[in-house]
Amino acid sequence: MDITEALEQSRPGMIGQVQAAIRKRELNQRAEQTYLHWISRFVLFHDLKDPDNLAEEDQKLFLTYLSDKIRVSRARLNQASQALSFFYEDVLGRPAAASDSAAA
Repeated sequence: MDITEALEQSRPGMIGQVQAAIRKRELNQRAEQTYLHWISRFVLFHDLKDPDNLAEEDQKLFLTYLSDKIRVSRARLNQASQALSFFYEDVLGRPAAASDSAAA
């Protein structure tokens, strides 16, 4: 199973929504792959729950997990934070978690 299939399981049509938002912002293919990866990991981390049902605290919990438990590099943590900001703001039309959570 491809990791992005988690998005479709959490909410059918989600991959298409993300891809449409990426094209609207004229991001390149590598940015699309990176954003889909981190958004999918976020959804998997929260047991495939619909992202609309996840609060700002859930975003912070995921970023803290990446930082403290997985110990991803600052660059990867910034990628994940940017992907979630993009996802919530551009795809779901909701505010993203405060960006200072990635610097913790």
